[in-house]
Amino acid sequence: MAKSTFFKDFKDFISKGNILDMAVGVIIGGAFGKIVSSLVSDIITPLIGLALGGANFSELFVALDGNTYESLAAAQEAGAATLTYGAFIQAVIDFLIIALCIFVILRAIVKGKQKLEAAKKKNAPEEAPAEEEAAEPAPTAEDLLAEIRDLLKDKKAE
Repeated sequence: MAKSTFFKDFKDFISKGNILDMAVGVIIGGAFGKIVSSLVSDIITPLIGLALGGANFSELFVALDGNTYESLAAAQEAGAATLTYGAFIQAVIDFLIIALCIFVILRAIVKGKQKLEAAKKKNAPEEAPAEEEAAEPAPTAEDLLAEIRDLLKDKKAE
Protein backbone atom coordinates (compact mmCIF):
# COMPACT_ATOMS: atom_id res chain seq x y z
CA MET A 1 0.00 0.00 0.00
CA ALA A 2 2.79 2.41 0.93
CA LYS A 3 4.56 1.66 -2.33
CA SER A 4 1.67 2.82 -4.50
CA THR A 5 1.21 5.96 -2.38
CA PHE A 6 4.92 6.73 -2.73
CA PHE A 7 4.82 6.50 -6.53
CA LYS A 8 1.57 8.48 -6.71
CA ASP A 9 3.07 11.22 -4.54
CA PHE A 10 6.24 11.20 -6.65
CA LYS A 11 4.20 11.44 -9.87
CA ASP A 12 2.23 14.37 -8.42
CA PHE A 13 5.48 16.05 -7.35
CA ILE A 14 7.20 15.83 -10.74
CA SER A 15 4.09 16.74 -12.72
CA LYS A 16 3.60 20.05 -10.96
CA GLY A 17 4.23 23.06 -13.18
CA ASN A 18 6.80 24.59 -10.84
CA ILE A 19 9.03 21.52 -10.95
CA LEU A 20 8.91 21.33 -14.73
CA ASP A 21 9.61 25.06 -15.02
CA MET A 22 12.56 24.67 -12.67
CA ALA A 23 13.93 21.76 -14.70
CA VAL A 24 13.70 23.78 -17.90
CA GLY A 25 15.42 26.68 -16.12
CA VAL A 26 18.28 24.43 -14.99
CA ILE A 27 18.78 23.09 -18.52
CA ILE A 28 18.70 26.56 -20.07
CA GLY A 29 20.96 27.85 -17.30
CA GLY A 30 23.50 25.12 -18.04
CA ALA A 31 23.48 25.97 -21.72
CA PHE A 32 23.75 29.68 -20.90
CA GLY A 33 26.67 28.94 -18.58
CA LYS A 34 28.52 27.25 -21.45
CA ILE A 35 27.91 30.29 -23.67
CA VAL A 36 29.18 32.69 -21.00
CA SER A 37 32.20 30.46 -20.25
CA SER A 38 33.06 30.43 -23.94
CA LEU A 39 32.67 34.21 -24.10
CA VAL A 40 35.06 34.57 -21.18
CA SER A 41 37.69 32.02 -22.22
CA ASP A 42 37.61 32.56 -25.99
CA ILE A 43 36.99 36.31 -26.33
CA ILE A 44 37.32 38.38 -23.16
CA THR A 45 40.32 36.67 -21.48
CA PRO A 46 42.50 36.83 -24.62
CA LEU A 47 41.65 40.53 -24.97
CA ILE A 48 42.63 41.14 -21.33
CA GLY A 49 45.85 39.20 -21.91
CA LEU A 50 46.58 41.30 -25.00
CA ALA A 51 45.92 44.50 -23.06
CA LEU A 52 48.31 43.33 -20.31
CA GLY A 53 51.11 42.59 -22.77
CA GLY A 54 50.29 38.96 -23.44
CA ALA A 55 50.13 37.93 -19.80
CA ASN A 56 48.73 34.47 -19.20
CA PHE A 57 47.88 34.19 -15.54
CA SER A 58 47.33 30.45 -15.68
CA GLU A 59 51.11 29.93 -16.21
CA LEU A 60 52.14 31.71 -12.98
CA PHE A 61 53.48 29.28 -10.39
CA VAL A 62 56.00 28.70 -7.66
CA ALA A 63 57.95 25.43 -7.56
CA LEU A 64 57.88 24.13 -4.00
CA ASP A 65 61.09 22.13 -4.41
CA GLY A 66 63.16 25.35 -4.62
CA ASN A 67 64.26 24.85 -8.23
CA THR A 68 63.56 27.18 -11.14
CA TYR A 69 61.68 25.91 -14.21
CA GLU A 70 60.99 27.53 -17.58
CA SER A 71 57.30 26.81 -17.47
CA LEU A 72 54.58 25.16 -15.44
CA ALA A 73 54.61 22.22 -17.84
CA ALA A 74 58.35 21.77 -17.31
CA ALA A 75 57.95 21.83 -13.52
CA GLN A 76 55.12 19.31 -13.66
CA GLU A 77 57.09 17.09 -16.03
CA ALA A 78 60.00 17.11 -13.55
CA GLY A 79 57.57 15.98 -10.87
CA ALA A 80 57.97 19.12 -8.78
CA ALA A 81 55.17 20.13 -6.47
CA THR A 82 53.86 23.50 -7.62
CA LEU A 83 51.74 26.26 -6.18
CA THR A 84 49.80 27.42 -9.24
CA TYR A 85 48.54 30.75 -7.97
CA GLY A 86 48.09 31.95 -11.55
CA ALA A 87 45.31 29.42 -12.12
CA PHE A 88 43.59 30.83 -9.03
CA ILE A 89 43.95 34.40 -10.34
CA GLN A 90 42.55 33.26 -13.70
CA ALA A 91 39.60 31.58 -11.97
CA VAL A 92 38.86 34.78 -10.01
CA ILE A 93 38.99 36.86 -13.21
CA ASP A 94 36.72 34.33 -14.96
CA PHE A 95 34.27 34.49 -12.05
CA LEU A 96 34.19 38.29 -12.06
CA ILE A 97 33.62 38.45 -15.82
CA ILE A 98 30.89 35.79 -15.68
CA ALA A 99 29.23 37.56 -12.74
CA LEU A 100 29.37 40.86 -14.65
CA CYS A 101 27.79 39.28 -17.75
CA ILE A 102 25.00 37.71 -15.72
CA PHE A 103 24.46 40.98 -13.82
CA VAL A 104 24.15 42.97 -17.05
CA ILE A 105 21.67 40.49 -18.53
CA LEU A 106 19.56 40.25 -15.36
CA ARG A 107 19.58 44.02 -14.97
CA ALA A 108 18.30 44.39 -18.54
CA ILE A 109 15.55 41.85 -17.85
CA VAL A 110 14.50 43.59 -14.62
CA LYS A 111 14.43 47.01 -16.32
CA GLY A 112 12.40 45.54 -19.17
CA LYS A 113 9.87 44.08 -16.72
CA GLN A 114 9.67 47.41 -14.87
CA LYS A 115 8.99 49.26 -18.12
CA LEU A 116 6.32 46.70 -19.03
CA GLU A 117 4.63 47.03 -15.63
CA ALA A 118 4.79 50.83 -15.85
CA ALA A 119 3.16 50.70 -19.28
CA LYS A 120 0.43 48.40 -17.94
CA LYS A 121 -0.21 50.75 -14.99
CA LYS A 122 -0.31 53.72 -17.33
CA ASN A 123 -2.90 52.04 -19.56
CA ALA A 124 -4.92 50.51 -16.72
CA PRO A 125 -6.46 53.74 -15.29
CA GLU A 126 -7.70 54.76 -18.76
CA GLU A 127 -9.48 51.44 -19.27
CA ALA A 128 -10.76 51.02 -15.71
CA PRO A 129 -13.37 53.84 -15.71
CA ALA A 130 -14.88 52.58 -18.97
CA GLU A 131 -15.26 49.11 -17.49
CA GLU A 132 -16.71 50.46 -14.25
CA GLU A 133 -19.26 52.60 -16.13
CA ALA A 134 -20.33 49.68 -18.31
CA ALA A 135 -20.78 47.28 -15.41
CA GLU A 136 -23.55 48.00 -12.92
CA PRO A 137 -22.77 47.57 -9.25
CA ALA A 138 -23.95 44.31 -7.72
CA PRO A 139 -27.31 44.71 -5.98
CA THR A 140 -27.39 44.52 -2.22
CA ALA A 141 -29.75 42.30 -0.25
CA GLU A 142 -31.90 45.35 0.58
CA ASP A 143 -32.22 46.22 -3.10
CA LEU A 144 -33.31 42.66 -3.92
CA LEU A 145 -35.88 42.63 -1.10
CA ALA A 146 -37.26 46.00 -2.22
CA GLU A 147 -37.58 44.72 -5.79
CA ILE A 148 -39.40 41.58 -4.63
CA ARG A 149 -41.75 43.72 -2.48
CA ASP A 150 -42.52 45.99 -5.44
CA LEU A 151 -43.23 42.99 -7.67
CA LEU A 152 -45.59 41.53 -5.07
CA LYS A 153 -47.44 44.88 -4.75
CA ASP A 154 -47.86 45.05 -8.51
CA LYS A 155 -49.35 41.53 -8.58
CA LYS A 156 -51.85 42.41 -5.84
CA ALA A 157 -52.90 45.55 -7.68
CA GLU A 158 -53.81 43.55 -10.80
